[in-house]
Amino acid sequence: MYFNGLIKGFFKSRPNRFVVEFSDEKGLVDIAHLHDPGRLTELLIEDKELLLEYVPNYKETNRKTKYNVIAVFYNNSWVIINSSFHNDLVEELINNKCIKPLKEFYVKKREYTHGNSRLDFLLSSSNDELMFMEVKGCTLVKNSVAMFPDAPTIRGSKHVQELIKIKKDGFLSCVLILVLQNNAKSFTPNKETDPVFYETLKEAYNKDVIILPFKIKTEYIGNCLKLIPTELIPLKF
Repeated sequence: MYFNGLIKGFFKSRPNRFVVEFSDEKGLVDIAHLHDPGRLTELLIEDKELLLEYVPNYKETNRKTKYNVIAVFYNNSWVIINSSFHNDLVEELINNKCIKPLKEFYVKKREYTHGNSRLDFLLSSSNDELMFMEVKGCTLVKNSVAMFPDAPTIRGSKHVQELIKIKKDGFLSCVLILVLQNNAKSFTPNKETDPVFYETLKEAYNKDVIILPFKIKTEYIGNCLKLIPTELIPLKF
């Protein structure tokens, strides 16, 4: 996956959850839309470099911002902080057989409602075996350990509980963690920030829900940011 025609800016502040104030390379200040529900406090530090996408038709959609935040430069690499593309990326990874445990599956439907939850994907294999999947994007890394979430997530725990029920009903279920920092070497649910999610994911693992932390690297050349699939990393509790 690629993001083309990006421009650089420098983070100034985050007035609210969805808006970032930044300055461009000429020092002019503007605002941009931030599509990421996380706190991102370790990433969004004053004067950190940002990559932004210009939205040419922003007036036609009644937007207040003409830019989207795509990534922030942290720890010598670009970290994606835009969750709107996650499912597009995952579909591409599945179609291209990039994730070994999923190589026999294809996307049957996106945003599939099951029970009281809307899950990101319903997958199917060539022999019609179904798998229900939820995707989580992970940007927080400490001491080479990727952690999710970086803020409490009632919704995230609800999705995992639904996957546990699906597995009990005899179907395959999976949590795919998109690890979006290059330096991550393992993944663990963030017990300190959200002990409920930690225990729920641990229960899911013990009840044979498939949990796949998959790392994505980035490469930025000539105003183009390339997302590079790499490998599954170890899961630890």
